[in-house]
Amino acid sequence: MLSADQLLDALLERARGVTASETVSVTNALGRVLAAPLTSAITVPPLDNSAMDGYAVRVADVAVAGIRLPVSQRILAGAVGQPLAPGTAARIFTGAPVPPGADAVLMQEYCGTEGEEVVIHALPRPGENIRRAGEDIQGGAQVLAAGIRLGAAEMGLAASIGLAELPVFRKLKVACFFTGDELVTPGTPLKPGQIYNSNRYLLTGLLNALGCELIDFGIVPDTLEATETALEGAASIADVVITSGGVSVGEADYVKAAVEKVGRVEMWKVAMKPGKPLVYGRVGDADFIGLPGNPVSAFVTFCLFVRPFLLKRMGAADVLYRAFAVQADFVWKKPGARREFLRARLQPNGKLALFPNQSSGVLTSCAWADGLIDLEIGQTIQPGDWVRFIPFSELLA
Repeated sequence: MLSADQLLDALLERARGVTASETVSVTNALGRVLAAPLTSAITVPPLDNSAMDGYAVRVADVAVAGIRLPVSQRILAGAVGQPLAPGTAARIFTGAPVPPGADAVLMQEYCGTEGEEVVIHALPRPGENIRRAGEDIQGGAQVLAAGIRLGAAEMGLAASIGLAELPVFRKLKVACFFTGDELVTPGTPLKPGQIYNSNRYLLTGLLNALGCELIDFGIVPDTLEATETALEGAASIADVVITSGGVSVGEADYVKAAVEKVGRVEMWKVAMKPGKPLVYGRVGDADFIGLPGNPVSAFVTFCLFVRPFLLKRMGAADVLYRAFAVQADFVWKKPGARREFLRARLQPNGKLALFPNQSSGVLTSCAWADGLIDLEIGQTIQPGDWVRFIPFSELLA
């Protein structure tokens, strides 16, 4: 068996990023991976502008508090004022360009009005409440590098430099199917011995959140022939094929055998809990990943291994998750022979609580938790111990 670190390293070595790209509107760019760097043709902001509603003044004209200055102009955002005449003030609003000659903006809370004059109650400092031209972006500067996965902030940044469309890598095509004669689609009454196919919807959510193009083959009968047919069909149209179930050593586990027959298996089994029976291989030109059938095992192995692999295949530059040191608020007295990933949740006191049932079949634990505790082989935990915690914010979407 490979260690969890060895498996992740090996998967990332094999992850071939897509090269084809397309152009999409900024409004449709969420979750896509930028295919080329973005350079700004403009300066942001283009002019010195006011950070507050207030009055633009010359500092030299306000030697003492209580001085009165005539208001010579009113400048709204989107308008450009006239040069500020010495000995006057300009009424100005947030975002409006600071008029030439003014070197400070006083908040309106520090000013009063009497007729056509403003009374200055506080001494201004040079540059106060002025946002300088180019303090965000200089013209000609690179604002986003290729390989960045675009979120809401990146979309806004692209729009701020006037871009309506962005070059992105094409979507990664991921085909899925699920094995197990006991599986039933939700909405169908259960017969004795049957269970609902939760993994189909688990993977659908995970893959859609990543921005993959999902091709769902549904449930495949538990036969070698049906599994081979599904594998070859999926591999012919997808970049990556992902299955759930059938990768262990049972008599009805046909997925690994089918991959060996129509392709090749390169890795099998990882020394971790949950999630030991994981398979990686190739079928034709497609990558194949066989996840365990237990829902928690499928969820955890997807988050830790498949997500970074798919992100790299999508062309993303930053694919690894981060872990943080957090104090435990529980006891763990079960030193294991494999690395374990425990479902846990941050409490209001900043410490971690453990879900009481860590079985690989209890999907409730994943919905309850907000991260995984990475437990080394043989490690035990006492309240107050610092543990390695991987938040789901690092593992999802």
